[in-house]
Parts: sequence; C-alpha cells; structure tokens
Amino acid sequence: MGRVRSWTVNRRIALPVAAGGAVVLALGGLYGTALAVGGDIDQGTRVLGVDLGGMSRAEARQALTRQLGPAAAAPITVKIGDRVEKADPAALGLSLDADATVDRAVRTGYGPGTVIGGLFASGSRDVAPVISMNEQTARAAVKRLGLTTGQHVREGAIAFEEGTAKAVAPLPGVSLVEDKALGTLRDAYLRPHPGPVVLPVVRTEPRVGAEETGRAMRQFAEPAMSGPVTLTVAGRRMSITPAVLGEHLKMRADGQGRLVPDLDSKSLLADPAVAPTIDEVTRTPRNAVPGLAADGRVVIADQGRAGRQVTQEALGRAVLPLLTRTGAARSGEVATAAVQPELTAGEARRLGIKEKVSSFTVEFPAAPYRTTNIGRAVELINGSVVMPGQEWSFNRTVGERTPENGFVDGIMINDGQYVKSPGGGVSAVATTMYNAAFFAGVKPVEHGAHSFYIERYPEGREATVAWGTLDLRWLNDSGHPLYIQARSTDTSLTISFLGTKKYDEIRATKGPRTNITPPGKRTGSGETCEVQTPLEGFDVTVGRTFVQGGKEVKHEDFKTHYTPRDEVTCTPEGAPEASPGATPGATPGATPQAPVPSQTPSSAAAGGVRTAAQRHAG
Repeated sequence: MGRVRSWTVNRRIALPVAAGGAVVLALGGLYGTALAVGGDIDQGTRVLGVDLGGMSRAEARQALTRQLGPAAAAPITVKIGDRVEKADPAALGLSLDADATVDRAVRTGYGPGTVIGGLFASGSRDVAPVISMNEQTARAAVKRLGLTTGQHVREGAIAFEEGTAKAVAPLPGVSLVEDKALGTLRDAYLRPHPGPVVLPVVRTEPRVGAEETGRAMRQFAEPAMSGPVTLTVAGRRMSITPAVLGEHLKMRADGQGRLVPDLDSKSLLADPAVAPTIDEVTRTPRNAVPGLAADGRVVIADQGRAGRQVTQEALGRAVLPLLTRTGAARSGEVATAAVQPELTAGEARRLGIKEKVSSFTVEFPAAPYRTTNIGRAVELINGSVVMPGQEWSFNRTVGERTPENGFVDGIMINDGQYVKSPGGGVSAVATTMYNAAFFAGVKPVEHGAHSFYIERYPEGREATVAWGTLDLRWLNDSGHPLYIQARSTDTSLTISFLGTKKYDEIRATKGPRTNITPPGKRTGSGETCEVQTPLEGFDVTVGRTFVQGGKEVKHEDFKTHYTPRDEVTCTPEGAPEASPGATPGATPGATPQAPVPSQTPSSAAAGGVRTAAQRHAG
C-alpha cells in the first residue's frame, strides 16, 4: 500500500509541470511566429495614410520613400498677404526624414507580450512623420520670399497729369514675419491643406486711406483742374491752363492723415507760360555807383534805383485760393514788391566812401579771348563793397571759369608752358586786383605769382589764380568800407579802391634779380601746344612801405621765385618730339602737377601765402 501512495503523489505533481511546459512551448512557438511574421512594426501602424503594419525597417523605409516621395518633393503653395507663391521644399530646406520616421513607427520593445500582442492587435496607430529642416537654407529662402512678396505701404495720393487729377489707391504694407514663417512651413509640410499655406505677416495700414483720397479728389483736385486761372500783374493779364498748373501742383500728407494742396510757386514763376509776363512788369534794382570828380573827390555818379519783383510767395497766395473756385471767380491779382538795391546813394555816403584809396592799371595785347574773359571777371567784381574786417576772395567773387559762367578758352600756363584752357587771361585781373590791394595797404591772405615771369607784369608784384587750388584773397583791415571799381577795354584793365585812406602813402621797392637760372628747350605738338619764347628764371624781393604823416610806420618784404620759361616749338600732329635741354619731367599739355612755392612774404605781418598750382591763368 505504501508504494501505491508514493506513485500517486508523484503523478499529481508531474501533471501540472507537464501542462506548464506545453504552454511555454506553445507561447514560444507563437512568439517565434510573431517575430517571423509580424516584422518590426505593429499591425495597423500608418504614416500619413501609408500602412507600415508588419513591415521590417527596410520595408517600411522603402514604402515611405515610394509612396510619400512625390508629395515630399511637390512645390508648396504659400500665401503672403495677398500674394500666392510656390516654393520648392528643397529650396526651403525641408525634407522627409524616412529613417527617423521608421524609428518612430517601430514597436517600443521585443518582449513576448509586446511581440505576440502586436500579432493579434486590432485598430490603427497613426505616426507623425519626422520632418527635417536645414535652418540656414530655410532662413535664406524665407528671406528671399519676404523680399519678393513684401509690399511697402502706399499712402493714398493724388497725381496731376496733363491737366487731369488721378487718384492713387492706398495699399497696406505687408512684411513677412520670418521666424514664425519657419515654424509654419515645418508644420505644414506634407500635411494636406484645402488652400495655400498662410504665412504670418505684419500689415501696416496707410495713414491716408481711400476715404481721405476720395475727399481730396472731390473737394480740391477735381475743381483745381476744372479750368484755367487768370492773373493780373501790374495791369497785365495772363491765363494759366490746368496742364501748366498740374506740373507745379501736388497734394501732400499733412501728418494727420489728410491730403493738403502744395503749389511749387518757385517753379511756376519760372515756367515759360508765366515768366515772360512777369519779366515785362518787373525790373532788377540798380546799385548806386560812386565815381571820381575832377578834384579827386568821390561823388555818386549814378543814384541807382529800386527794382520791382513778383515773389514766389506772392504768386502762391494769388493762385491757390482760385483753384477751388468756378467761372469768373477763378481770376485774381498778383502783388508786386519794391526791391531796394544793395547799395543806395545814401548808404554809399554813410559808409564813408569819399576818396580814391588806390588804383592800378595793367595793359595787355588785344585778343578776343582776353576781351571776353577779362570783361566777364570785371563785370563780376565791379561794385563789390568790402566792409571792415571782411575778406575778399577772387574765386568766391568771380566763380569757376567755365562756359556756363561766361568764360571761353584762352591761354594759360600748365607745367611751365602756355596751353589753351577755359578762362585764360584772367590773371591780368588777378594781377591788377593784387596791386590795387597792395597800394591800398590791406592785408594779403593768399596769393601766388605765375610759375615763370610774364614781362607785362611788375616783377614780384603780380598774381594768378587757379580754381580749386589757388585763390587771391585779402582782408580789409583799413577800418573803413572799400568800394571796388573795375573797368576794362580790349587792351587795358583798371581797378580802383574807393573809401577812406588809412595811410597817407604806400610805396613799393624792388631788389635785384638773384639765383638766375637759364631756360631749357622743349618741343610739343597737338592743338594745345603754344610757341613760347625763352626767359631766365630768378628770385626777386619786393618791399611795401607804409607812410603816415611823412614817416615810415611799417615795412613788409615779399620774395618771389620764378622758374625759367623754356623755349617751346610746336611740331605737326604725329611728328616725333624731341626736347633737348628740357626741364626734367616737363611734358607739354600735361595735367596740373603738385603745387610749387610761388610767392612768400618775408615778414609775418604780410599774412600767409599759399603755394601756387602749376596750372594757372595766363
């Protein structure tokens, strides 16, 4: 009996163990089957509608590339403000990261429960795709989009064209918000959209809107162009058409969202439709002209006269109110104003212009270019009034010697040689002015002599000028106003200073020539070449002595260095040039060289003197 019990107990124990082993074997087989059949991705897993269930990683990657590839490469339609554009995803730095998307889709573990559960799973699991964005590429593309689609705010405006008013419709400003646009593009990529992807923008509304533009058209612009206006100026009538008015009329924003009329009265005054009538009834003022009587006293030779003019302000005040009127009411009168001359007879007397302070005359060979250029410079200088403590400047008074300023080509000195150039001959005016200032006793500020000596001028007491590099300037330190009187003929030029003398007499002295240097020879060609006779170079010192009460009260010395004047012969165009004995580096007709010292005072009281350019008036 004992043996039987023992067997029974063992059987009871063995049966559960055997059953458990069978289950384990069954689960193991199922797990193996699930691993073999179920792949790396659970059943029902999808990415943007692509079913990846039961696929291995490699299979899933191929499926995503095959089915989503066309959509991933398709252009993206975007809307920026009111504009719709298409952009290539690659240009935007966008792409589908298939590997990362598969990593996101695979099951989270490989335990028996997870694997076997995936084999019998029901339902679906949507996995979002992993989008890759190259930020540098994306930012550059978004910036380009912003530049091409951005819109500056356009204010409502009114334009006048050919006598008609036209409204310019306002438009809001639109600018792309680049940082937010990057996120919007990433989120929208590969997602279905009913329309374009709307990118974030900042809109700026115009300050002058459609309502204000319409009001300005009705209340001003259209009435302004409804017909001509008629003006009366000093008894003369003229009609100005809408087409002419429109050329000088506009409407501008006043800063508070309103359009207001703006008439360019200055340009209207100069318009050919207006200027002739204005010129007929206006006149320029004429200055009083001091002159010398037989006894040497200054008298007023010409009393001068007041002028009459129409100012741009007066024209504007007359025209603007007429523009919104109709019929006969579009007529008005323009006021004229008297204009006093700069120097009246009474002013000349009050200034103490009572005697001739100094005068100097230069004679020169007659030449048409000299007559023109000297005459023009004299015209600009004559009548100048220089107050005490005021500086007079040749370049500032005469201006640049250009055809527009009334000057023609003449003979000048360039690199130690005569050449043709605009304004040639005005050095005669500079020399005459220098000597008039010299004998008036005023303080020289800037002057320079010619590079070589010209025989018709006094040695060491002559001057030249060059626009932009050398000026003739002096300071009126006489304590009294000075009136400059300039006169010229075809062969002479006289400049006189009228005012009140500070010194009884100004005497000039001249020392001997020193440091004498012989001239060389040159050969030139071309239209600018001028034959030149030789002359030695030298140094010379000129003195200025101030006499008061019969006694010398001051003395100044001025030292001038002249380079040799080389002999120049001109050969026909294209012939070989030879320059035996020529000054090293000298080239006929060359451009101006660096400035060289010309004239220097030997005493500080004479004032500073600048270097003279090689190119200057002859």
